[in-house]
Amino acid sequence: MSEVVLPALGESVTEGTVTRWLKKVGDTVAVDEPLVEVSTDKVDTEIPSPFAGILQQIMVQEDETVAVGAVLAVVGEGAATSTPSAAPAVEESAPVAEPVAPPAPVSPPAPVASPVSPPAPVAAPVVPPVAPAPPVATPAPMPAMSEDDPNYVTPIVRKLAHELGVDLTKVRGTGVGGRIRKEDLQSAQASAPQAQAVKPAAVVAAASPLRGTTENMSRLRKVLAERAVASMQASAQLTSVVEVDVTKVAQLRARVQGQFTAKAGTKLSFMPFFTLAAAEALASNPKINSSVEGESIVYHPTENISFAVDTERGLLTPVIRDTSQLNLAQIAQQIADLAERTRSNQLKPDELSGGTFTLTNTGSRGALFDTPVVFLPQSAILGTGIVAKRPAVVVDADGNESIAIRSLVYLALSYDHRIIDGADASRYLMAVKARLEEGNFEANLGI
Repeated sequence: MSEVVLPALGESVTEGTVTRWLKKVGDTVAVDEPLVEVSTDKVDTEIPSPFAGILQQIMVQEDETVAVGAVLAVVGEGAATSTPSAAPAVEESAPVAEPVAPPAPVSPPAPVASPVSPPAPVAAPVVPPVAPAPPVATPAPMPAMSEDDPNYVTPIVRKLAHELGVDLTKVRGTGVGGRIRKEDLQSAQASAPQAQAVKPAAVVAAASPLRGTTENMSRLRKVLAERAVASMQASAQLTSVVEVDVTKVAQLRARVQGQFTAKAGTKLSFMPFFTLAAAEALASNPKINSSVEGESIVYHPTENISFAVDTERGLLTPVIRDTSQLNLAQIAQQIADLAERTRSNQLKPDELSGGTFTLTNTGSRGALFDTPVVFLPQSAILGTGIVAKRPAVVVDADGNESIAIRSLVYLALSYDHRIIDGADASRYLMAVKARLEEGNFEANLGI
């Protein structure tokens, strides 16, 4: 027998909460196969089994919190041991097994029953227990389609399925335990072009499955809530907003997109430009890249940019380190890699720590701008709105003014007014604005 323990999931992580078991007692487990999902105050992740064998015992039930080093399960050879912790798995299978068992003894008396065919009603009570059983057992291989298990089909996946016109009952999930992922929906849409015709017809948004229900806050949501409230109570926050003309950046993107994608392996969005401009401006505006420690102000020596990633579990902020020293290709690659691993629970806890400034792309969902909350110990956060084409006044080399269609974006900087004044915030925003409007990023492409 070998004990599977909760490993250290980061320097400051001391405990974790079991959110879902991916295997049940009696299942065969391979080395490095995902065994259980665990949530900490920094990240949700899957714990792989360090041993091969049969899952003998589950020592920690779902929603239980234990310290690092605690025994989560026992893996060994031979049949699984009957234990209290394994009871839930046995009870789940029992109702399905018992209705199926009676048919075997019932089939022999069939010849006796045939002469008495008139009293068919006597046989009827025997049939119902058998008939309902298959429908109950059929969904088991595809838990993502069960309304009783919202962990498999999340609201975000349901919403995307509606937007794409994909029927969830016809999608087979490729995630853990048959879970349906966004990629499965996209594949289903691609293989069924007729589904796209449904999208224009959808005028009214479908009601969310969460409507009228109650759920417990996840550990991650509790941590985010506590930190947001603590930040608002411990610091004096306000927001400054500027409008930036990013037409030259848009033109550069259109011109180099094909070459950039081929060489960097990822598309060139506006986000790398915003990230680089923000990081460069921090070097000349150190107050924006500082923290309060007691009665002292600590000016950070590097620009470590945290960027917000919207996940099914909540908002997480992985970190790009020494950002001002990177080129656009390196930033784009890190954004793509970190965002993907954040959404798939593959992020290392230390990759979520050490940020000195945060960038949040609120425009990714169409917002013009918002007033983002600063999370301590950082002192500022920059929100980027949607890049939209609007009429604007432009001035040519001779000073003549005219109205033209330009690509414009709002940048909103929220900051801790205890150490950052409005003038400091404005100087920083104008530095970012000047860099973006100049649009001279050819030397920073990295391709």
